[in-house]
Formats: sequence, C-alpha cells, structure tokens
Amino acid sequence: MRQETAMRQTGLSAWHRMIAEQNPDGLVNLVADDAVFHSPLVHTPQVGKPLTLAYLTAAMHVLANDSFHYVREISEGPHSVLEFALELDGITVNGVDMITWNEDGKIVDFKVMIRPYKAIETVRTRMAAMLEKLKH
Repeated sequence: MRQETAMRQTGLSAWHRMIAEQNPDGLVNLVADDAVFHSPLVHTPQVGKPLTLAYLTAAMHVLANDSFHYVREISEGPHSVLEFALELDGITVNGVDMITWNEDGKIVDFKVMIRPYKAIETVRTRMAAMLEKLKH
C-alpha cells in the first residue's frame, strides 16, 4: 500500500506541475500504454495511449486557461479525484477528474465529468475543434 501511494503521489505531482505550466508535453511520460480515457462528451471509452493523449492534450488546450484551478483533491490507494473549476466564454465550468494510477505512477484510467449542461455544450464544441486541429 505504501508503494502504491508513493507511485500515485509521484504521478499526481507530475500532473499538477504540468497543469500549472499549461504544458501537455509531459503527458507522453505520464500516460500508460494501456490507458483508457472516459470523456463526458463521447459515449465510448477511448482505449490506448494515442487516444488518451489526444483527448487529454485537447482538454488541456481547451480547459487549462488562467482561471482553471483545482478546488479539492481526494486520493486513496491508486485513485485520485480532483474537482476543478474555470470560466469559459462567461460560463462557470465545474468538473471532476477521476484518475487511476498504475504501480509505475502512470495514468491507466482517466474519467472526466463536467457540469452544468451549458458548460458541456461549450466544451464539446471547443474539444471537437481542438481534436480536429491536433490531427493536422
């Protein structure tokens, strides 16, 4: 259990550093090959490192603006739940990142939930545009 907590803390510290720097380049070393991303905007899980990287990179570009901040953090074992808030187009966005870490401190499961509905629509539009832009 101690090793599990230490590895989670290592990954979580790297995550917070990356968010503070607003630099998604560190994701490559933080996401496991078998990672799964659960988007609030897509009904099927996005399986594998390439898709997880694409969605997390797009999300960082869309959401990690100057108003983005984590409100609360709860961690136990290999799991972390991070509540966040930000303003986007005049809309207060509230959400939760639910992260599961492997024994190497890498992300193996990442689930995002966002509210209210108006925020979901705004994020959906921006995420679709960013994912398209990142393909090219």
